[in-house]
Amino acid sequence: MPKHRPTIADIARRAGVSKVAVSYALNDRPGVSPTTRATIKAIAQEIGWRPNSAARALTRARADTVGLALSRPAKLLGVEPFFMELISGIETELSARGCALLLQVVPDPAQELEVYRRWWGEGRVDGVFLADVRAPDPRIEGVAELGMPAVVIGHPSAAGSLTPVWSDDSAALRDTLTYLHALGHRSVARVAGLPELIHTRLRDQAQQEISAELGLDTPVVVHTDYSGEEGAHATRRLISSPSRPTAVVYDNDIMAVAGLSVAQEMGLDVPGDLSLVAWDDSQLSRVVRPPLTALSRDIPAYGTHAARTLLTMVTEGPVPGFQDATARLQPRGSTAPPR
Repeated sequence: MPKHRPTIADIARRAGVSKVAVSYALNDRPGVSPTTRATIKAIAQEIGWRPNSAARALTRARADTVGLALSRPAKLLGVEPFFMELISGIETELSARGCALLLQVVPDPAQELEVYRRWWGEGRVDGVFLADVRAPDPRIEGVAELGMPAVVIGHPSAAGSLTPVWSDDSAALRDTLTYLHALGHRSVARVAGLPELIHTRLRDQAQQEISAELGLDTPVVVHTDYSGEEGAHATRRLISSPSRPTAVVYDNDIMAVAGLSVAQEMGLDVPGDLSLVAWDDSQLSRVVRPPLTALSRDIPAYGTHAARTLLTMVTEGPVPGFQDATARLQPRGSTAPPR
């Protein structure tokens, strides 16, 4: 029986590494140590491996696909308007350019980088988006080492050498706190997102600084996982406190809607006893009663700009970052002067 042609799988088995690591080594890509690279190349020569010409042609061609890996719970992604609208904007630009989005939900942030390495090593994507940037975030350096096009959906201060697309959360928060101050509020709390996320930390810092400038009370900030359950629990804690705030800002609209339900359940009048503001306006903010004052921005356009930036990088090379429009405060029935 004729011996089968040596494959990457044969090399991986002999070297005790993954097929992705073999691909990196044989194509002289970053991602493996010099020792491992030398071992893999020696095994390839020993067993007579030769690159398949058809596979090499495919490798040189673009995949016409970009990737996004997220470590948020899938059930939360299904109900949170922000990511659904962001993805819809990304898809709008990709479909117009004949490209596709490869989306994968993973259990933890470490898995995101592994997914990106595998996608790039297998030639499945031309570039990727990085969302929910953390401090520290090994994905930034890890993706940069791979040398693939990547757009960070987040502030430039956390993007490292990668290209950011972002909006100014500090300016949006300043508009909100200035508005509440003008209404007469002095105690403004915030129900925030995950504390390890860069945009949460930037909002925390901005709230402290702006509150001090305006002469507001030192703000109480409660961090959550962005879910309605956590938003309700945080609201219950805040309004049960002896020093109950007169206004609460929420980092997303799901938590704000949950907070409104808790306030009404506990007999508070909104906005007479408690004013509420939601970040990221959506239909949820408008259909409740009273409708929620919200920081409104065109999230699909945000996704479109991110996709356009990434596709330009894929076809033309490095491009500068892009600052999207700042969210604008949309006053509605959930805010008023405190009694």
